[in-house]
Amino acid sequence: MSTDGIVLLKEDHKEIRKLFREFEQASEKPARTKGKIVERILEALTVHTYIENECMYPEVRKLMPDLADHVLESYEEHHVADVLCVELAAMSPDSERFDAKTTVLIENVTHHMDEEEQDWFPKVRAGLGRKQLQELGARMLELKKKAPRKPSQPSAIKKAVDAVMS
Repeated sequence: MSTDGIVLLKEDHKEIRKLFREFEQASEKPARTKGKIVERILEALTVHTYIENECMYPEVRKLMPDLADHVLESYEEHHVADVLCVELAAMSPDSERFDAKTTVLIENVTHHMDEEEQDWFPKVRAGLGRKQLQELGARMLELKKKAPRKPSQPSAIKKAVDAVMS
């Protein structure tokens, strides 16, 4: 398995997209079934966001200051997704807004992943060497082991991001 940081993040994106398709194809399934899929989505997003926020974004911002605006935008996109994740985690799959909120989460995260893959990742790959990307990936793999598995309150996430940004 590659430890290239961008390859690892793209592998996460692939798994997350698979979970999104699973939810979208479950439209006629019972709410309980859709709720289980959303639980898996929330876990995958929580872990992925954690390794990006704790490792990839701060390192890229430090090593490639010209991408600082992209990093800040990504933090904000994560914040929006985090709010939706916390709300979904607290919501019953039987709620009339559950499917709609999940769809909005899917749309937001898909947009974010597309931007990263089409715009941000190529810039990062061009600016960082293979060795740096390998080191980032190795750190992200370690962080995945201790990453939270359930969404946190956005205020706690915002405090952690603000600490990294200052």
